[in-house]
Amino acid sequence: MPAINALINEELAYWYESILDTMPFFISVTDMDMKWTFINAALERELKVKRKDIIGKHCSCWGLDHCNTNDCSIARAKRGLNQTYFKKGDMSYKVDVQTLTDLNGGIMGYIKLVQDVTKLEQMTKQQAEAEASARAKSVFLANMSHEMRTPMNAIIGMTAIGKSASDVERKNYCFVKIEDASQHLLGVINDILDMSKIEANKFELSPVEFYFEKMLQRTVDVVNFRADEKHQKLTVHIDNAIPQTLIADDQRLTQVIINLLGNAVKFTPEHGSISLDARFISEEDGICTIEISVSDTGIGISEEQRKKLFKTFQQAEADTSRRFGGSGLGLVISRSIVEMMNGKICVKSEPGKGSVFTFTIQAKKGSQTIRRLLAEDINRENLRILVVDDDPDILDYIKKIMRQTGISCDTAVSGEEALKAVEQNGPYNIYFIDWKMPGMDGITLTRELKTRTSVSENSIAIMISAVEWNIIEDKARKAGVDRFLSKPLFPSSVAEVIDHCLGIERKVEEKKPEIDALFTGRRILLAEDVEINREIVTALLEPTQLNIDYAENGIEAVRKFSEAPDKYDLIFMDVQMPEMDGYEATRRIRALDIPKAKTIPIIAMTANVFREDIEKCAAAGMNGHLGKPLDFDEVLEKLHRYLR
Repeated sequence: MPAINALINEELAYWYESILDTMPFFISVTDMDMKWTFINAALERELKVKRKDIIGKHCSCWGLDHCNTNDCSIARAKRGLNQTYFKKGDMSYKVDVQTLTDLNGGIMGYIKLVQDVTKLEQMTKQQAEAEASARAKSVFLANMSHEMRTPMNAIIGMTAIGKSASDVERKNYCFVKIEDASQHLLGVINDILDMSKIEANKFELSPVEFYFEKMLQRTVDVVNFRADEKHQKLTVHIDNAIPQTLIADDQRLTQVIINLLGNAVKFTPEHGSISLDARFISEEDGICTIEISVSDTGIGISEEQRKKLFKTFQQAEADTSRRFGGSGLGLVISRSIVEMMNGKICVKSEPGKGSVFTFTIQAKKGSQTIRRLLAEDINRENLRILVVDDDPDILDYIKKIMRQTGISCDTAVSGEEALKAVEQNGPYNIYFIDWKMPGMDGITLTRELKTRTSVSENSIAIMISAVEWNIIEDKARKAGVDRFLSKPLFPSSVAEVIDHCLGIERKVEEKKPEIDALFTGRRILLAEDVEINREIVTALLEPTQLNIDYAENGIEAVRKFSEAPDKYDLIFMDVQMPEMDGYEATRRIRALDIPKAKTIPIIAMTANVFREDIEKCAAAGMNGHLGKPLDFDEVLEKLHRYLR
């Protein structure tokens, strides 16, 4: 007690000491020489010593992080309270140092209070994150309201205009705008549904075996017309080392690529360039690592904006949705898909210098293979090909494709250079000619080539372009163009057109049957309570010549089937209906003491599209599931499966 008595009288010392011992903080008092004159009970427990054994010893001997002489020196200089922080492992501490003075103002020592603020920091951080998340969700909901109201306003407005329009052309214009707005609205809704699945940990993949190049072709076709509208150059490069078939969720992979390409088109100004590159990285135990990059010459992204790109409910800029549209969820969903495919996604970008989004996936190598690019009986050595395009990248890419097929080809960057090549080397068997070239365009070049008798008798002119053929087809054919090939170019499409030019027809891998009168004489039962939905299904199925009976609820569906079971070949069953839903109706039909009740195909036709919804349909006894809004190809696929 003598050290404490030197500072305060003995009577108060006991009470002060008792109070300090109840504190959960580490409290210590040192003299001017940094020797302890007091420690409280909490610090006793921390140091595992008795107070009497430590009094008079230098605090540095105990190796405590908070016993910093500098803290005391600063407090002495300021002659007051000094506050600092330090970390020890995952723990955070706050240190308050106060000078102790005598009645004359002279410094006698220092008192330190060390407080564990780890939980407080965590709570503060969590509160800040919760507030940021709430703000982000508020902004997100505002964006979603804007995104959904905008196309809905267009649908309602164009419907009103179409109803009052007197001429067919005006009505058709309204239909086109309504279709565009509907597709946009459906895209926003699908993004929200996917995000809901991700948030609920119900987002799953469905791997299938698919042809990688054909998947890319279908994907590029979706965005190619938008790139053409903005006069953008879209190129695709596929590494020949990538296996022809892979096993993965091709629909989800398509979703990622469409999102990246769509963003590239959206944020790239007119006459810009966009490139998709697919590269083979490695293969181990039948698992291939594929890298896909989408680069553009667009507006670019700042470092601050890049930090927000893959975060839920956030966009690169607050006004992004207002200026460019979009839900802001595409990249978040894409990241989740890529990570579920054991890959990673990243971006490199600078404002004004475009962006490069790169992601990897892992997929099993497929077992299916297709034959070589070109037919086996083609005389590759004697086949002479000239490629004319003002884009060096296109020329290099076609030469690479030709090397894959075992054919050599010559190239020219202009119509004038192509004519010189013909004069020097003689006529070629096949010409690939770009339509849009500076100076002499592709149509003019074709006309010049065809006027040369020796050439026209033995040559075929193939025009390559990214635009729709109906714009130039008549003029091109009059000039002598034999065939057309769309950009961006794919190895299989180049090889197919060469085969066709040489009279070798490939077998069509997926030939769809004619729709008209496909199911004449067959009858189905459509259980649907909403009249407009019944009208839509009826209109969609009209070309198939199916006979359709209707039920407006589950009770009526069960009654109609039980009264004439042999009358029906299939049942389309809505799930949510009044009086009796589709699940119960299906269970009751399956429970009927009628042989056909056990075998008739029952297909759910519902807007409930989560996996648990599909599983619930199967558990009720349904054979399949169709999500609303209906995709006509999917409807036909189900009809083919169960009615053929």
